[in-house]
Amino acid sequence: MRLTNAYLEIFVARIAGVNIPTNKRVEIALQYIHGIGAHTAKEITAKVGIEPARRVNQLSDAEILQIRETIDRDHTVEGDLRRETSMSIKRLMDLACYRGLRHRKGLPVRGQRTHTNARTRKGPAKAIAGKKK
Repeated sequence: MRLTNAYLEIFVARIAGVNIPTNKRVEIALQYIHGIGAHTAKEITAKVGIEPARRVNQLSDAEILQIRETIDRDHTVEGDLRRETSMSIKRLMDLACYRGLRHRKGLPVRGQRTHTNARTRKGPAKAIAGKKK
């Protein structure tokens, strides 16, 4: 099936609520979906039976439907995954365990040092008055 240029510009594959890029390889394009990395994308393409070198705009509607069904059936992605992650963090905070307290205070959770580093979690350095010397 030969597609015209006008059709290619309109054609957008929408999987799990995400418009994946049409001119990229299938494995790379699937990674635009939150929750699918390189390994999972390879598994999905192998399961569906699509060679990894093909581009998204070369896929038929049936193949896109197969990919969509495989992701819906076997993987937690996008909104559900984000909700699950935030609920796990909220549960830790409600328990008031050590990890939950670190989340609550906005400090590193996994044992990193905070004396000098941890600027990503703590935000920009705040000046302390009277600390000149």
